[in-house]
Amino acid sequence: MKPGNFYFLRNDYFADFPDNKLMGNKEMVQGVSHDRPCFYAFYDNSTSLYWLIPFSSRVSKFKSIYEKKLSIYGKCDTIAFGKVLGHEKAFLIQNMCPIIPRYIKNEYIDSKANMPVKLDGIFEKSLIAKAKKVLALNRKGIKLIFPNVLQIEKELIKEINEQK
Repeated sequence: MKPGNFYFLRNDYFADFPDNKLMGNKEMVQGVSHDRPCFYAFYDNSTSLYWLIPFSSRVSKFKSIYEKKLSIYGKCDTIAFGKVLGHEKAFLIQNMCPIIPRYIKNEYIDSKANMPVKLDGIFEKSLIAKAKKVLALNRKGIKLIFPNVLQIEKELIKEINEQK
């Protein structure tokens, strides 16, 4: 697993951490096998965990939510917009979750280039900065992330420590 790459989760993650606020797998779309959602990964040095930020192609829906938050709070760090393979996507920091590699199903590969999908470096830095800010606020009790990620984080850290 590498920070900066995109991944899909195994179903057992959702079985081990049942939380209806997690963006669960939707492997069948209109009867066709299709891995979703896809997550962007970054690494948290303080916990030795990866964090996954899901992204959505429903950009207009999330732009509306983003604009509403901007009008109310003057800023919005829980949703960001960037391009994946040339198409605009909504990155849902508000739905991010911690992970360890054993819960990874597979990596998102650009089928044309046969390479891992990557973000533009400028957007990537901005996305990680927002995600770390939101995570820090969440740890201080300001609940900006929908799933109970602090509980999941605690259980994953315990598992890492037991493996040492």
